[in-house]
Amino acid sequence: MNITVLDGFTLNPGDLSWDALKALGNVKVFDRTPPEMVAERAKGANIVLTNKAVVSAETINALPELRYIGVMATGYNVVDIQAANARNITVSNVPAYSTASVAQLTFALLLELCQGAGLHSSSVHKGEWAGSGDFSYWKMPLTELQGKTLAIIGFGQIGQAVARIAMAFGMKVIASHKHPERDKMEGVVFKDQAACFKEADVVSLHCPLNAENKGFVNAALLSVMKPSAFLINTSRGPLINEEDLAQALNGGTIAGAGLDVLTTEPPPSGNPLLSAKNCVITPHIAWASKEARGRLMEKVVSNVKAFREGKPANVVK
Repeated sequence: MNITVLDGFTLNPGDLSWDALKALGNVKVFDRTPPEMVAERAKGANIVLTNKAVVSAETINALPELRYIGVMATGYNVVDIQAANARNITVSNVPAYSTASVAQLTFALLLELCQGAGLHSSSVHKGEWAGSGDFSYWKMPLTELQGKTLAIIGFGQIGQAVARIAMAFGMKVIASHKHPERDKMEGVVFKDQAACFKEADVVSLHCPLNAENKGFVNAALLSVMKPSAFLINTSRGPLINEEDLAQALNGGTIAGAGLDVLTTEPPPSGNPLLSAKNCVITPHIAWASKEARGRLMEKVVSNVKAFREGKPANVVK
């Protein structure tokens, strides 16, 4: 089989191996593929693998030999599923490979807002400690997590992992979730979304993006939060109205935000959050630990194997 990888660099910038995939067919790997070259590079492929390169209906219909699209991620909105179904093309994704890593970055962002380890390290390296008249100083209010309330919006596998870490810190955990009875956890109290935002010292988003919740974190919802509260988003950027969040940060409606995702990635220079007060932003790296990418690579290959054996796995509809 002919296999084309459209954008392999983020999964494997050189520290992993494509050998297991190459054992399954004739493989071409492109680090990145611009939109206008997707159809050209996928020409003749029976299998196309993509992370963020969009496989549109037009592209699908231009590839008569295409039989399988493997998404090298959990989210599969980059593929026109309706067009793939119309052509009887199987589409698979990779769920749950990065749960531990995303939960870990959730707390890395929160701890930076609470302790400013990076900020203070930079200060020390600039010579500010050496020039200080005191044995200790801090450049921001320092916050202890024990006893604080964390609200988790979306209580799937990642939300549950975040809850376990939070409880280890001695935090109280509340959550908003569609299936509280199915996913109940000792120590977690389920409440409605409005109550979560109102009561929490920290709100962390872990819900999937859909038409109903796009931009739901807006000025009205932010206004009910405590002025000392933090907002964390390691889920999907468009869950947040970015202009409203920037205004909330600059106006003191909330104390800070930690974001690993934005509506447009990479962001344009005019994104208001880039200059907002106390806003920590990382470049969509929660999924990208070497361990998580290793699991992702293994599952991508096993999905292709399963398809070749006539027993496709992790099929999305």
